[in-house]
Order: sequence, then structure tokens, then C-alpha cells
Amino acid sequence: MSETKLIQGRTGPWEIVLGLEVHAQVASNAKLFSGAAVGFGAGPNEQVSLVDAAMPGMLPVINRRCVEQAVRTGLGLKAQINLKSHFDRKNYFYPDLPQGYQISQYKDPIVGEGEVIVELDDGTSFTVGIERLHLEQDAGKSLHDQDPGATYVDLNRAGTALMEIVSRPDMRSAEEAAAYVKKLRTILIYLGTCDGDMEKGNLRADVNVSVRRPGGELGTRCEIKNVNSFRFMQQAIEYEARRQIEILEDGGKIDQETRLFDPGKGETRSMRSKEEAHDYRYFPDPDLLPLELDPAWVKEIEASLPELPDAKKARLQSQYGLSAYDAGVLITEQARAEFFETAAKGRDAKLTANWVTNDLAARLTAAGLEITESPIKPDAIGELVQLIEEGVISSKIAKDVFERMWAGEGRAGEIVEKQGLRQVSDTGELEKIIDDLIAANPGQAAAVKDKPQAIGWFVGQVMKATGGKANPGAVNQLLRSKLGLA
Repeated sequence: MSETKLIQGRTGPWEIVLGLEVHAQVASNAKLFSGAAVGFGAGPNEQVSLVDAAMPGMLPVINRRCVEQAVRTGLGLKAQINLKSHFDRKNYFYPDLPQGYQISQYKDPIVGEGEVIVELDDGTSFTVGIERLHLEQDAGKSLHDQDPGATYVDLNRAGTALMEIVSRPDMRSAEEAAAYVKKLRTILIYLGTCDGDMEKGNLRADVNVSVRRPGGELGTRCEIKNVNSFRFMQQAIEYEARRQIEILEDGGKIDQETRLFDPGKGETRSMRSKEEAHDYRYFPDPDLLPLELDPAWVKEIEASLPELPDAKKARLQSQYGLSAYDAGVLITEQARAEFFETAAKGRDAKLTANWVTNDLAARLTAAGLEITESPIKPDAIGELVQLIEEGVISSKIAKDVFERMWAGEGRAGEIVEKQGLRQVSDTGELEKIIDDLIAANPGQAAAVKDKPQAIGWFVGQVMKATGGKANPGAVNQLLRSKLGLA
């Protein structure tokens, strides 16, 4: 256990132990057991079938697409696909759960054990074990802000298919937990099984937090429900760990409970005592037969999987000679990696990666645009890189050209010609400028022999004389030769 991950309390160091239950909304046009539409932005109760509303006599019919998406996700997580699984009723009362139970999977989930390899910003990586993935239906939503004296219920989400992905307690810091969910989100988006939109609640996590002395027995855990942002997740974990440590150091004990995170106050608060599995009175759903998968169908799904983030990262490193860091940044978004590969065809890959992940990424973020909405297309970035490679423009001039491209002034080549931005590489022209400079500044020219770094002043003057268009390599070479440094 790394010392940096330990939390220092009054009585010594403590270790956080974290396990996550991530709820990912299945990318599907219909709900798990009904034909009602799934989508964000519809008016209240506009996407509710008689099945979702639990009208008498209504029977669930499983959505094959949702099952396929669960299997795809399991395969993407290198997990065991269970060819036979069961649906169970999880019984509890809540106003937005019209059936009085949730159809879920308990003892026999569709997906068993798998793993996710997670990279941290410092280049280290760790593995999080996946305990299981099961399918279940979402509940509706209680609206408390529509009327001062009443709560309204919107059942649009009721019956929507969720994949609950349960991890092992393999994380030891808030940073690791956030990195794990980011990696999981990336995998789901690559697979096309969840859009990962946390703002819409399509990906949210229940975080189980406990503390213990380093390497000691596991402590009592508290579950923080429905965290839907990486920042809030880290804040919630750090607050909750500190809260538990203070209680234990004061001689108290941790009550196993469900808590909510209040972003405004930056603290967790008690919601209810934590239920155990037996509290839900699970039993097999009598309206649904066991789910049996054809092995050949599972193989078909496996054959259709896209190149996943880890494989793509390894290929970008080997094929383009990129560093692990650059490849890692590119693969965080599938569209960004595709943009890079299109732009890098026949170009300097490292230089292309820099433009895609730095200048272009910064511009897109400032404009609130996704890379798929970029006004500068991949081939246009490729053309800009080519002009730098060929020495037509310097890297400094390229930044001005890029800004003009963003403003819609045309492609890189057009802008360079129109604005007269071609780099001056004509040695005859540069020699004349340099000779005049040396003749006008004999003292400084002589001083360069004793203080070679003073050559920078001459470089600056040549750049000034050429409006920044002199080829820096040619200027340095000529100056070193003429000032006796070569």
C-alpha cells in the first residue's frame, strides 16, 4: 500500500477501501420489459406503457437488444458470460416504483467475474476486479419542486434497462475510484452499450466507503448513492472517509447505512439504514422464464466487438511511435482517436497528436464543442502539420494559421499564400540580414565567443527583421557559422 494513499488521523494512518456499483443505462430504443420508448427530454409520463405503470394483468416481455448489450459489455470487460441466468423480484415500496418491486437479477446474473485495467495520471496502472454485471429495470422519478404541498411522480424512466456493474473493493483512494469510472465509461462508449452521459443520469455510481488500519480487517462500509460526477465522487469519498476516521478515533463505531452527498455543503448525510439482501425478499420472477443464451450467438456478439481502448492504445504506440501518455490521451474518446488517425496519414504522428490534443482540444473546450463538431476537419489539421514538416511555416506561424483556420478563413495552404506567411529559408536573403546585423553590432558579435548563449539576441533580431518568418534552424546554423561557434 502506497504511503501517499493513506490518510493521517490523530492516532495514526488509515486506509480507504472502495468498491463501486455503477448503474449504466443500456443504449436501446425501448425499455427492458416493454416497448415504451427510451429517451431524454420527453414530457412527464409521455413514455410510459401499461407494463411500466404496473396495470393489472400486464406481463413483462424481455427486450433482446438489452440482453445483447449486456453480453457485449461483459465481453468488453473480459468477463464470464453466464449462458443461463434468472430474473428476480426485489421487493420494496417507493412512490415511483408502481409495481412495488424491481425486476433485477440476484444469485444468477447474466455476467460474472471480469476486470478493468485502470491508468492513473502518473503513468501507473492497477486492476479492478468486476464481481458481476446484472440487468435490472430503473425506477421512476419523484419530483419535489413542482408544488409546495405535493410530490409528483414521472414514470418515464420506469422500466428503462440498467446494467449494474459491481466492482471488487480494489480501490484505495478517491483518485483511483474516479479513474476507474472514467475508464469504465470509456469502454462502454466504445462498445456502444451506454452513452455515458452523467448529466442526464445515464451513468451514475453508488460508492461503498470504509476505512481500516493499513492491511487490517475490512471496516463497516457506508454506501453513497447516485453520484453522477467525477468531481462529486472524489469530494464525497474524501469527506466520508474523514467522517468515519473521526468517529473511530473518538471510540465510536460505524453504522452500516446509505448516505447521500450534498454538493452544496460538500458533505454526506444519512439517508436510511443499509438494507441487506434478505430485506428485499428476493424471489424468482414468476412471469419470466430463465434466460438461456445460445453459445453461437455469444460468439457472434464477440466477433462484432470494436477495437477497445487498451488494444487501441497499444496499437497507436506501436504503429505511430507515440508515447504511452499521448496514446492514452487520444483513446479517452473514440472520436478523438479516429480524428487523429485520419489526420496523421502520411504525417509526423507526434506533431499531429500534439495539435489534436493541445491546440484543437483547447479550442473545442472553450467553444463547448465535441471533436465530431470541429469546424477544422482532420485532413485540414494534416495539411497544417505537413506545412510545418516541409519547413514552409514555423511552429510559431502555424499557431497564427490555426487561429485563422478556426475563424473560417480557409485551409492552411490558402492562408499561408494569401497572408504571405511562408517561412524565409533563402540562405542568401538570411545571410544579408545577418551580415548587416553583425556589422552594426561588432561588440555583441565579439562577446558571443565568450558567452555563446548571447546568440539568442541575434536570433531575435533576425526574427524581428523577417516578421517572424525566418526559418529558425537556418538562422541558427548561419549565425553559428558567422560568429565562429560552428
